[in-house]
Amino acid sequence: MFKAMFIVLISIVIALFVAMLFVNLYFRAKVLRAYRELVQTNVDFTAAQILSQRRMEEEVVTAYPVHATAIRDFGNYLRRSIRMASVLLVLITLFGGILMYYRS
Repeated sequence: MFKAMFIVLISIVIALFVAMLFVNLYFRAKVLRAYRELVQTNVDFTAAQILSQRRMEEEVVTAYPVHATAIRDFGNYLRRSIRMASVLLVLITLFGGILMYYRS
Protein backbone atom coordinates (compact mmCIF):
# COMPACT_ATOMS: atom_id res chain seq x y z
CA MET A 1 0.00 0.00 0.00
CA PHE A 2 2.71 2.49 1.00
CA LYS A 3 4.89 1.53 -1.96
CA ALA A 4 2.05 2.29 -4.40
CA MET A 5 1.43 5.63 -2.65
CA PHE A 6 5.15 6.41 -2.83
CA ILE A 7 5.24 5.69 -6.58
CA VAL A 8 2.15 7.86 -7.18
CA LEU A 9 3.66 10.74 -5.20
CA ILE A 10 6.98 10.46 -7.04
CA SER A 11 5.08 10.50 -10.35
CA ILE A 12 3.16 13.61 -9.27
CA VAL A 13 6.37 15.41 -8.24
CA ILE A 14 8.03 14.53 -11.55
CA ALA A 15 4.98 15.67 -13.52
CA LEU A 16 4.86 18.95 -11.59
CA PHE A 17 8.56 19.52 -12.19
CA VAL A 18 8.12 18.95 -15.93
CA ALA A 19 5.09 21.27 -15.90
CA MET A 20 7.07 23.96 -14.09
CA LEU A 21 9.89 23.62 -16.61
CA PHE A 22 7.48 23.89 -19.55
CA VAL A 23 5.65 26.89 -18.06
CA ASN A 24 8.95 28.58 -17.33
CA LEU A 25 10.24 28.10 -20.87
CA TYR A 26 6.94 29.12 -22.46
CA PHE A 27 6.54 32.33 -20.50
CA ARG A 28 10.23 33.13 -20.69
CA ALA A 29 9.95 33.11 -24.49
CA LYS A 30 6.82 35.32 -24.31
CA VAL A 31 8.42 37.72 -21.80
CA LEU A 32 11.66 38.00 -23.78
CA ARG A 33 9.78 38.64 -27.03
CA ALA A 34 7.72 41.42 -25.43
CA TYR A 35 10.78 42.82 -23.62
CA ARG A 36 12.80 42.91 -26.85
CA GLU A 37 10.04 44.94 -28.49
CA LEU A 38 9.97 47.41 -25.59
CA VAL A 39 13.76 47.80 -25.54
CA GLN A 40 13.89 48.41 -29.29
CA THR A 41 11.36 51.22 -28.93
CA ASN A 42 13.17 52.71 -25.88
CA VAL A 43 10.30 52.24 -23.44
CA ASP A 44 11.68 52.94 -19.97
CA PHE A 45 10.21 51.35 -16.81
CA THR A 46 11.19 49.83 -13.50
CA ALA A 47 10.43 46.38 -12.13
CA ALA A 48 8.10 47.88 -9.51
CA GLN A 49 6.11 49.65 -12.22
CA ILE A 50 5.67 46.50 -14.29
CA LEU A 51 4.82 44.22 -11.36
CA SER A 52 2.12 46.61 -10.11
CA GLN A 53 -0.68 46.79 -12.63
CA ARG A 54 -1.95 50.08 -11.21
CA ARG A 55 1.48 51.73 -11.43
CA MET A 56 2.03 50.29 -14.89
CA GLU A 57 -1.21 51.82 -16.17
CA GLU A 58 -0.72 55.18 -14.42
CA GLU A 59 2.99 55.72 -15.05
CA VAL A 60 4.25 53.65 -17.96
CA VAL A 61 1.25 53.33 -20.27
CA THR A 62 0.44 57.03 -19.99
CA ALA A 63 4.06 57.91 -20.82
CA TYR A 64 4.12 55.56 -23.84
CA PRO A 65 0.53 55.26 -25.15
CA VAL A 66 1.70 54.05 -28.57
CA HIS A 67 3.23 50.94 -26.96
CA ALA A 68 0.40 50.30 -24.50
CA THR A 69 -0.38 46.83 -25.86
CA ALA A 70 3.24 45.68 -25.68
CA ILE A 71 3.62 47.10 -22.16
CA ARG A 72 0.46 45.38 -20.95
CA ASP A 73 1.44 42.10 -22.60
CA PHE A 74 4.88 42.19 -21.01
CA GLY A 75 3.48 42.94 -17.56
CA ASN A 76 0.78 40.27 -17.84
CA TYR A 77 3.19 37.59 -19.06
CA LEU A 78 5.68 38.42 -16.32
CA ARG A 79 3.09 38.41 -13.52
CA ARG A 80 1.45 35.23 -14.82
CA SER A 81 4.84 33.51 -15.07
CA ILE A 82 5.72 34.41 -11.49
CA ARG A 83 2.31 33.32 -10.21
CA MET A 84 2.35 29.97 -12.00
CA ALA A 85 5.92 29.20 -10.99
CA SER A 86 5.10 30.05 -7.36
CA VAL A 87 2.08 27.75 -7.29
CA LEU A 88 3.99 24.89 -8.90
CA LEU A 89 6.91 25.42 -6.51
CA VAL A 90 4.59 25.22 -3.51
CA LEU A 91 3.00 22.05 -4.89
CA ILE A 92 6.36 20.42 -5.52
CA THR A 93 7.51 21.34 -2.02
CA LEU A 94 4.29 19.99 -0.52
CA PHE A 95 4.50 16.67 -2.35
CA GLY A 96 8.23 16.46 -1.60
CA GLY A 97 7.45 16.89 2.09
CA ILE A 98 4.82 14.17 1.90
CA LEU A 99 7.34 11.91 0.18
CA MET A 100 9.89 12.51 2.91
CA TYR A 101 7.27 11.72 5.54
CA TYR A 102 6.30 8.42 3.92
CA ARG A 103 9.89 7.47 3.23
CA SER A 104 10.87 7.31 6.89
